[in-house]
Amino acid sequence: MLEKALQLVDSEGLDALTMRRLGQQLGRDPMSLYRYAENRAALLDGVSELVLNQLKVHPEDPDWKAQLREIAHDLRTLALRHPNVVPLLVTRPLSTPLGLRPLGTLRPLEQILSLLVAAGFEPADALHVYRAYYGFLYGHILNELQEYVVDPEENEALLRLGLHRLPAREFPRLRALGPALSDYDGAAELDQGLTILLSGLEAQLSRQVARRGA
Repeated sequence: MLEKALQLVDSEGLDALTMRRLGQQLGRDPMSLYRYAENRAALLDGVSELVLNQLKVHPEDPDWKAQLREIAHDLRTLALRHPNVVPLLVTRPLSTPLGLRPLGTLRPLEQILSLLVAAGFEPADALHVYRAYYGFLYGHILNELQEYVVDPEENEALLRLGLHRLPAREFPRLRALGPALSDYDGAAELDQGLTILLSGLEAQLSRQVARRGA
């Protein structure tokens, strides 16, 4: 049932996911679906879990930086595969207390905290790292998904992106960045941001370890 719900979201968006619509897709009475999900909110939670269960985290990996980089690229791949689910992953937790969220959506948090603590971060610091990491990661994903090309066949960057419609005097810098915006490489951009973030975290960890040994 959840697989069909995810297919529906992928093809028609989150608003299309209702008990009635899902029942039509499954060829079943919508009322019968309430035996498996008590309401639409439960369906949304199930879809979130289904997607996040595909994210593999290895908390025993001694190379925590490589593991965080791999997780980031895997989550980006999932987001590009299921772009209509991304708003659900980003915004739904805001309306649900941590302890009431589906276990499948909390598992990556638990595993990444374990990874960071094993690497030497204090538990509270590991939580700060997780927040910074996911804040950056979801920000990157949302930014990449909003990149929109008006005319992919057009060679001129300003025309490809529709930037020629912007008043030149008001948006000189944005218009000048047309070529860079047009050649956006999501994977490379993610790697560059991760390098900056992970380098800072490594320096922080080194300082903490040095203080412990002092």
